[in-house]
Amino acid sequence: MNIKIDIEEYNESLEIKVEGEIDAYTAPKLRDAIFPLSEKENVKMIIDLTDVLYMDSTGLGVIVGVFKSVRAHNGDFKLIGLSDRLKRLFEITGLADIIDINSQIEGGVQ
Repeated sequence: MNIKIDIEEYNESLEIKVEGEIDAYTAPKLRDAIFPLSEKENVKMIIDLTDVLYMDSTGLGVIVGVFKSVRAHNGDFKLIGLSDRLKRLFEITGLADIIDINSQIEGGVQ
């Protein structure tokens, strides 16, 4: 399966829209696209997963790595548009308790 990553930048805020599947084959592409952006000081990163059909542990690892990097650089990190299936994945792993997760889209970067 393919992955599509669209990145829109507004000053210190980034909105990243991901489409497709995030698995062992596509996760490296996602990491390469967004990890360098996570190293900017005070970045506000919003990742929209509305069109993500599937995510495995490799994808979770990329999300956690980017989250940690954003926080280490005094930034804000948020996931939006999670399907019930993806939301459950984050809840089961305990990541929902540490990562800001909204199942509803709130209208972009604020």
